[in-house]
Amino acid sequence: MLARIARACGRVGRDPASVTLVAISKTVPAERLVAAVAAGLTVLGENRVQEAEAKVPAVPGASWHMVGHLQGNKVAKALELFAVIESVDTVGLARRLDRLAGDRSSGRLPVFLQVNVDGDPAKEGFGPAELSAQLDEVEALPNLEVRGLMTVGRLVATPAQARPTFVALRELSERLRAQQPALGADLSMGMSDDFEVAVEEGATLVRVGRALFGARPTA
Repeated sequence: MLARIARACGRVGRDPASVTLVAISKTVPAERLVAAVAAGLTVLGENRVQEAEAKVPAVPGASWHMVGHLQGNKVAKALELFAVIESVDTVGLARRLDRLAGDRSSGRLPVFLQVNVDGDPAKEGFGPAELSAQLDEVEALPNLEVRGLMTVGRLVATPAQARPTFVALRELSERLRAQQPALGADLSMGMSDDFEVAVEEGATLVRVGRALFGARPTA
């Protein structure tokens, strides 16, 4: 997997060290994750707070990212479990995280703003125009460190068809950082089927599960 990331970086003249592999551990048993961490996969991502709650204590040595939709009533528990929240998809959620993150002893909470760049009604996230209008308010929240943007790509037939989504997120990031320089430049985009294309288009984090751990159970 790291070799594939390195080859994608090589095609566009990037340093492979600029890309973080987030191993998505949804449905993967804790004992397999312990082995994965021992093998060097130390950044893990979970979609659900409840599943993370059972795994985090059983998998020492990992840094955990929340990558799924975060309900407001799960924020307090998420702050106990996760080092990074990648799926801040509304101003309301950002405000709630900011209020509760003020009690942390480890400083500002790293977050990503999830953007629905394709306008997919099935996906969560800010619309690009909405985010542009609301970014100043989010950046003003004192207990959040907005490291960058995240998106969930469309379901497409080939990896190449995902490229416009990744281009759109990168270009949005560039426009918003011209407007609000405090916005971080990181881009979390690309999953098992299309992460190499995402790396070619500037991803600094890729979220890969199935390509690492195999297909998830269907039942």
